Amino acid sequence: MSSEEFDITATYLRFLEDDPDITMPIAAIESLVTLLKIKQPSTSAELITLLSGAISELKTSVPNAISLSAGCDLFMRFVLRNTHLYSDWESCRTNLVENGQLFIQRAKESRNKIAEIGLPFIKDDDIVLVHSYSRVVCNLLIRAFQKHIRFRVICTEARPTETAKSDTMAYLLRQAGIPVAMIYDSEVGFFMHKVDKVFVGAEGVAESGGIINHIGSYQMGVLAKNANKRFYVVAESHKFVRMFPLGPDDLSIKKKLEFSTEDKPIETRHLEFTPHEYITALITDLGVLTPSAVSEELIKMWYD
Repeated sequence: MSSEEFDITATYLRFLEDDPDITMPIAAIESLVTLLKIKQPSTSAELITLLSGAISELKTSVPNAISLSAGCDLFMRFVLRNTHLYSDWESCRTNLVENGQLFIQRAKESRNKIAEIGLPFIKDDDIVLVHSYSRVVCNLLIRAFQKHIRFRVICTEARPTETAKSDTMAYLLRQAGIPVAMIYDSEVGFFMHKVDKVFVGAEGVAESGGIINHIGSYQMGVLAKNANKRFYVVAESHKFVRMFPLGPDDLSIKKKLEFSTEDKPIETRHLEFTPHEYITALITDLGVLTPSAVSEELIKMWYD
């Protein structure tokens, strides 16, 4: 592909399509590394301009840009911290590409690291409640089952969802041999007293320790706290985003209430914000964190 033909958004979407296990932040970083390989900027100023334009294009062209933004911002920070370390530009460009690929590989391996860290949180005879499809939560549960921990899982229907049946959490867990019960989203309160703990993933983890995740996570957190059940978030550290929403209306993704006397289809919304006070702990590749510790980790990532 020539540099004139390169399309950052199409490249990003292709990475997501080619690898079902890849996360949005990693797909974004892979796209930016590919951009550097093809465009080959000749100066640091040209590099920054090129990346800034590509990141802006990605963020505006993808409907759900919260998770993607975490990867873009991390890569830009990595570039800004390393461009001044080399005397000649060619060595700098080569190093950025090589280290960018190394970062991608480590980020992909973080899912297995999280599974090992999260194993002690699942015990024999547990009934675990999960919501929506999360690769990292699914990987943790399957790893626990492979370690001969015997537990059962309650999966919500997680509407609205656009995933095929073969991509749902219940399908994948049953394929691994884990007993699963499916319930409607509206039944979470009814069954909460039977649950030992709740596990959810995250599209993004805010500075406050709250999470941006599939719609329904917030009400699940409220119900879990009311029933005195532990609510765990399982997420990779590359999903930590520099956002500080205080409530659901602080997200850029908003849903308007339209009152009408005529029949109209329901406007679909996929993401919402769950505040930190409903979260017991976050299980990440950096270890087990309290919500308040997320801001400290973001400071380390960005300013150390």
